[in-house]
Amino acid sequence: MSEAEPIRADSALGRYRALLEVSEAIAAHRELPALFHELAQRLPGIVRFDFLSLVLHEPARNVMRLHILESRASSSSDPGPATLGSTTLGSATPGSELPVDQSPGGRVWETQEPLMISSVDEEPRFPQAVQMMRRHNIRSVCMLPLTTAMRRLGAMGVGSTQVGTYGESDVEFLLLVARQVAVAVDNALNYQDARSYQQQLGRERDRLRLLLEINNALVANLDLRELFAATSTSLRRVIHHDYTSLALIDVEANQLRLHALDFPQGKGLVQEEMVGPLEGSPPAKAVALRQPVVLKSADCDEARQSEMARHHLAEGLKSACFIPLVNRDRVLGTLNVGSLREDAFTDDDVDLLAQVANQIAIAVGNALAFGQIAELRAKLAEEKLYLEDEIRTEHNFEEMVGESEALKRVLKKVETVAATDSTVLIQGETGTGKEMIARALHNLSKRRDATFVKVNCAAIPSGLLESELFGHERGAFTGAIAQKIGRFELAHRGTLFLDEIGDIPLELQPKLLRVLQEQAFERLGGTRTIRVDVRLVAATNQDLAQMVAEREFRSDLYYRVNVFPIVVPPLRERTEDIPLLVRYFAQKYARRMNKNIETIPTETMEALERWRWPGNVRELENLIERAVILSQGPVLRVPLTELKPVGESATVSVDTIATLEAAEREHILRALRETRGIVGGPRGAAILLGMKRTTLQSRMRKLGISNWQMAGSGRAGP
Repeated sequence: MSEAEPIRADSALGRYRALLEVSEAIAAHRELPALFHELAQRLPGIVRFDFLSLVLHEPARNVMRLHILESRASSSSDPGPATLGSTTLGSATPGSELPVDQSPGGRVWETQEPLMISSVDEEPRFPQAVQMMRRHNIRSVCMLPLTTAMRRLGAMGVGSTQVGTYGESDVEFLLLVARQVAVAVDNALNYQDARSYQQQLGRERDRLRLLLEINNALVANLDLRELFAATSTSLRRVIHHDYTSLALIDVEANQLRLHALDFPQGKGLVQEEMVGPLEGSPPAKAVALRQPVVLKSADCDEARQSEMARHHLAEGLKSACFIPLVNRDRVLGTLNVGSLREDAFTDDDVDLLAQVANQIAIAVGNALAFGQIAELRAKLAEEKLYLEDEIRTEHNFEEMVGESEALKRVLKKVETVAATDSTVLIQGETGTGKEMIARALHNLSKRRDATFVKVNCAAIPSGLLESELFGHERGAFTGAIAQKIGRFELAHRGTLFLDEIGDIPLELQPKLLRVLQEQAFERLGGTRTIRVDVRLVAATNQDLAQMVAEREFRSDLYYRVNVFPIVVPPLRERTEDIPLLVRYFAQKYARRMNKNIETIPTETMEALERWRWPGNVRELENLIERAVILSQGPVLRVPLTELKPVGESATVSVDTIATLEAAEREHILRALRETRGIVGGPRGAAILLGMKRTTLQSRMRKLGISNWQMAGSGRAGP
């Protein structure tokens, strides 16, 4: 019993005053534990009890559940946390459940009538409840229904350690208390439900906000790394985790590549661009099943079979969730979330991660497509510039002019090997037309509809040649402000022509050899392996076999390039083609300069055939172009005096000068004979020689040419 002065049970005034205090206590407390703790302090002066309990009906399982059990001993102490079931007494802990028909509270809930048990020892109906009461020395009990106008809640009970404690007057008063307590319990339960719904709505709001933020990130970012950073930041606010990564499938290598990583507490054992096989690991399992895979602490030993998983476990991760990224019925990779805590991810977390993964999958698909489009766009731009340059150079297959047996043998070899994809090495002196042979190979092959890409290895500095051939990533070196596609990628499914292959630096030759053998390479500064389908045609004017002997060219690369050699003969070995070439070039440049070249002097053609042509066809073409420029009439006037060996010393002998003067004198005399001594006028020698009349007359005086030396009419022009 309480130490406070008891109020007599038959004092109506005292009881109603206590009832008013109960109402005030109800109005002052929203939490049931605090309310019942307050009741345990106020009611002992009116009703004798040692225990005060609250039993509520659980509709889902149709059981009566003990929510609160207050004792006289605990009523003088501070209440515990303001949650249901915060007070514990012996083995009768809040949360204990009994079937409705085996609980005194259940009987009261069903009948809505008070239940008095004067002697617990003599009560046969509720054996389990009676056993619990006996353990706590409860000898008599009074249970009262808790019912509001809206629903039946359960029962409130008072218990005493004495037999026959409660009578009709006690029940009548306790019913009044129970009605008010029922309202308070209903309000508390509604408040708890409202707060639970509020928390649930808050979680749902946070999750919807996360999905919205990710959706906004999808719209704003096509770069995967920027998208991943935005997603990881938003995800961390909703789901507690320590590790996030994005693994994408490398289809060609049949591997999972760690594309992006967010692990602030990591030790550095896990890095971006790590790769793992598409089998034997939790992410691989998620890809195969197309379902989320949750790794718990109990599964860690099994996961250690994967090397990548061992690295992650060594970082201290104890649980993880792997969500497949599925877009348009295609698995692109996995979204991986890990924690340093055991069993950190609930089913709700997995569901949310699945929704996030669906959005990320769309973004990854778009980003990959955007990357492919960007690469294709860059490749098309490179091809456009390259083809425009090719158009300007006007290299056409039809320019292969000649009927010599030497040229026919070369063209027969071209026709034989063109239908294959074999590597061809074209050898020959400078200016023999090696590039035109390479173009003929391409035009006659099955790759003719693709790009023909040429690279002059001698024209590009050795430090830039690797970037030119294989491309580079942004930031690969100083000045690499953007990604660059190399010539091998540009020539994919086409032909790559490497001119002057002998000038490729030794340190770059192994990488070239790998591309020829495996058709795969990495861009400068990159780690992703790029596979291509390229036919290689190489050309050189050097003796590669001699370079191999002198260790200036790798022997393995030489044997790989020298699969089908073609030697282009120099122009001096096919002199019968010189007249055809002279006429072709004369007409070509005459059309370009809007001139009319009708005849080529026989002496000029004979002189051109006698020349050794160290510069081959290129030298001949340049000479004819100059001749067309100098020719003022229908006759092609070739400056034969310019035909001299390259590298001739500027200091020449007097005999050489005399010889040149004699050649010039003979040339002027020949022109005068052809014009029958006429110097000026439209039919004069000056027009044929492409110079002014006064200039010709000055040269004649210097060379000592007089009228008597002229053939024909012997009259000089004006």
